[in-house]
Amino acid sequence: MHMLKNGFVISVVALAFLSGCVSQSKYRALEQSSKAEQSKLQQEIAGLRSQKESLDKDLAALRQEKQNAETQIASLNDRLDQMQKQAAEIAAQKDEEINRLKGTYESLVKDLKGEIEKGEIKVTQIRDRLTVNLVEKILFDSGKAEVKAQGKEVLKKVGNILKDVQDKDIRIEGYTDNVPIGGALRQKFPTNWELSTQRATNVLRFLQDEGGVDGTRLAAVGFGEFRPIAGNDTPEGKSQNRRIEIVLVPSDIQGVLQELK
Repeated sequence: MHMLKNGFVISVVALAFLSGCVSQSKYRALEQSSKAEQSKLQQEIAGLRSQKESLDKDLAALRQEKQNAETQIASLNDRLDQMQKQAAEIAAQKDEEINRLKGTYESLVKDLKGEIEKGEIKVTQIRDRLTVNLVEKILFDSGKAEVKAQGKEVLKKVGNILKDVQDKDIRIEGYTDNVPIGGALRQKFPTNWELSTQRATNVLRFLQDEGGVDGTRLAAVGFGEFRPIAGNDTPEGKSQNRRIEIVLVPSDIQGVLQELK
């Protein structure tokens, strides 16, 4: 009986010992698992913090870009307003310029009424460009470049009006028909180039010397036979092509460039 009791005690102790070992093992396993999970969570938290910092930087950069864009937009709007005002001012100036030119046109038409009715002169205005087309016979004798008496009277009327024009350049353009220069006249004018240029130059000099037109606004050019306004196959067409054109063009550089287009 005593031996049975001792054996029972030993069994209970053994069970308790084994039970304690199992609990301690589970605890250690749980502890290790907890540490691993905690480490993993800390890594994820660190990763999320890094992502947040990166996103915060991106957000700050986007906000700066937005601010820069808003500043640029405000600057562009200011510039647009200025350009619109300038465009309106230029348009108003151009309208005023065209109205002044219209006054010049009306004065020329009035003073040259007789010659216009005879078909010797034609005055045209297209916006800021005015042209006085004078046929050859009113200014020159055939084959000559000297302005004849009748032509001088006409040019005095033209010069009296043009001398008061301040915002235009005045270009004198000479033209001929396609008939070659012949005979003894070729010694003075080898081709129609020379004849048309000399005629334009003589008209220019008269407008300056006798008409009082400012020479700094005058220019002469000869086109010879190469810019006809009618066919050269009829006497009437040839007569139209032999002409002097007095052209008023914008004096500013942009206007000149526009004329050349």
